[in-house]
Amino acid sequence: MFLSGLSFSGLIGQAVRGHRTLAIAAVLGMGALFVAPSYAQGTKIGFVSTERILRDSKPAKAAQAKIESEFKRRDEELQKLANNLRAQAQKLDKDAPVLSESERIKRQRQLADLDSDLQRKRREFQEDFNRRRNEEFSAIVEKADAAIKTIAEQQNYDLIIQDAVTVSPRVDITDQVIQALGG
Repeated sequence: MFLSGLSFSGLIGQAVRGHRTLAIAAVLGMGALFVAPSYAQGTKIGFVSTERILRDSKPAKAAQAKIESEFKRRDEELQKLANNLRAQAQKLDKDAPVLSESERIKRQRQLADLDSDLQRKRREFQEDFNRRRNEEFSAIVEKADAAIKTIAEQQNYDLIIQDAVTVSPRVDITDQVIQALGG
């Protein structure tokens, strides 16, 4: 019997529309249980948290420190520009009652130009920072992938999953990967 007059395909259709990834995973999981139940029982599965590797491993910490030092001067310059803009805006607010209309408009335009310049420099900074971070971290991910493959071969894992929604600590091998990357 079907709930609320919906067919099985109708329920699947609703699930797919609402949670496409979850539905696909469920269908694949159910299929795996029907197709190879004896193999599934002997499957050795591991999990790796890419987020933890990119946050806690020595190479990731070194890369983060390197990037921060590379961008420190530019960040300080942006802070100076922001402070200058803030100070000029406060000065304009204070002086506005005694300024002529043309002088007030002129200073407002200067502030708008400074603000536009600051926003442009912030965008450029963020784009450069993200590009540089991606360069550094992609090298770490490549090394981590190699370490994961080595661990999988040495310990006879059938499947290693990265970044799942929920994971039992007994299958989490992230610490082993972090150790393989040098701590």
